[in-house]
Amino acid sequence: MLKHLNTILFFLIAITALVIFQKTFKGYNHKDMKEQNYNQLTSEEKYILIDKGTEQPFTGKYNKHDEAGFYSCKQCNSLLYTSDSKFSSGCGWPSFDDEIPGKVRKETDSDGRRTEILCQTCGGHLGHVFVGEGFTPKNTRHCVNSLSLQFIKKENLETAIFASGCFWGTEYWLKKGKGVISTSVGYTGGQTVKPTYDEVCTGQTGHAEAVKVVFDRSKTTFEDLAKLYFETHDPTHVNRQGPDVGTQYRSEVFYTTPQQKEVTEKLIKTLEEQGLKVATQITEEAVFYDGEEYHQDYYNKTKNSPYCHIYKKKF
Repeated sequence: MLKHLNTILFFLIAITALVIFQKTFKGYNHKDMKEQNYNQLTSEEKYILIDKGTEQPFTGKYNKHDEAGFYSCKQCNSLLYTSDSKFSSGCGWPSFDDEIPGKVRKETDSDGRRTEILCQTCGGHLGHVFVGEGFTPKNTRHCVNSLSLQFIKKENLETAIFASGCFWGTEYWLKKGKGVISTSVGYTGGQTVKPTYDEVCTGQTGHAEAVKVVFDRSKTTFEDLAKLYFETHDPTHVNRQGPDVGTQYRSEVFYTTPQQKEVTEKLIKTLEEQGLKVATQITEEAVFYDGEEYHQDYYNKTKNSPYCHIYKKKF
């Protein structure tokens, strides 16, 4: 009897380990995708991005598309390619000779011969990559399904930088904003060049933990994002947020345009009229240094929620 129990226990442990391995090294599965705050897909888009299908050649809307801008993942909005890397290969699908660094993952296809390309952020299927064909000097062709992509005009992209305590929580909420294309956590507003997390934590570098947000102005506004920013932290706290204390945890907006500065001033005035003593600083953008990879998209990776960033409607 004991021998049988040990055998069953062994198999349970083995199955659990296999599941963990697959999640860790194979990216998000279908269930993971549905649990994320991703765009609603049509049945045709699901067939490509989730079921790893292929659209018919010469039928995609971006096959002969040559407008200046960026191509992002249809499911999660992550920027994948620039129009500068797009070229005509005559294969019937959009072709790119390079990806935006760190945005596309490559894996051996199930057929064991081709190399599949997937969105690094959500794991959505994009197509396949081929090398050695000689189409461009980079000798690489990303063959991508149009249904995996969406196009954003270059002039519609805008960047905003917000600091409100631990950047894990700041990013968690800003990622949920409508029209947000990408977010990255990092350090800005200090004097040390390329600071590390440990250096920033000393409070001696002058940096704030911050989040850089790239958004599509055709789908949202800076004011909408700034409202979300103020509604997900306590802007009256000085150099702290929740249990996190230090100048790196200050509340600060680093504006990238004069209009962003004006909007922030207007929102602060509204909060002050409500009786709040707002401590949020307004500063022109400074050099932004990306944080370490393990800090990026932290709460999505760990499946946890912020401990000191709670949403509270203020506007």
